[in-house]
Amino acid sequence: MFDGLRLIDLSVPLADQAVSEPMPPAIRYIDHAHEGLAQMQQFFGVRPDDLVWSGGQGWAIEEVTAITHAGTHVDAPYHYGATSEGKPARTIDQVPLEWCFAPGVVLDVRYKQPGELIGITDLETALEEIDYRLRPLDIVLLHTGADRRIDSADYFAQPGLGRESTLWLVEQGVRVIGIDAYTLDRPFAAMVADYRRTGDGRHIWPAHFAGITREYCQIEKLANLDQIPRPHGFYVSCLPVKIERASAGWCRAVAIVPEE
Repeated sequence: MFDGLRLIDLSVPLADQAVSEPMPPAIRYIDHAHEGLAQMQQFFGVRPDDLVWSGGQGWAIEEVTAITHAGTHVDAPYHYGATSEGKPARTIDQVPLEWCFAPGVVLDVRYKQPGELIGITDLETALEEIDYRLRPLDIVLLHTGADRRIDSADYFAQPGLGRESTLWLVEQGVRVIGIDAYTLDRPFAAMVADYRRTGDGRHIWPAHFAGITREYCQIEKLANLDQIPRPHGFYVSCLPVKIERASAGWCRAVAIVPEE
């Protein structure tokens, strides 16, 4: 089935106490020899010697405490506000699957500095450089290079979209926008600095809040966009975990690239 196709992992792991998360996950690992064995004894009423196939070992499981916005994840319109386009905003379990399996387009914005705005002109220039015109349902992937710094505090030093540039993409028919950084917006510190300088609350979370005006999803904390061998002519799968009434769902984002 996958002959002639290359699969490229675009995801980062959900990691215990990750430095790239302001609200980091906590993962409790239950191994085969201790608690996993005790659980199997409780459920099945057996002795370790009875577990012949495993040599007296139990199962391994993990207990995860994490927000739905940790690791690589898809944000639903409900994350941005209670309504979108004047209707109740869709939660992650209501997002159409066809939005999350569609042609991908990589836009290289690595020249943008931390805290800078990725504007409409930047998007138009990036598209001109790859001789591509956006089509409805294209999944746009913004390549900032921030994923290479994910294990350091510098990970949060990134550019981001604004309200106008986000809405411009959605007006082209795009329903999913991804970025290889912590957030689709500029860093929190940059937005706060502009707000304190001007007193204008419109500087806060403009790319996200644009989803109240026009419905769209975003993939945050992507990785490995530099491994995709061409800027278009491939598919992206970012099907989110179906969490009832949730504002986001974790996903294993993958680029599906036909071999030349």
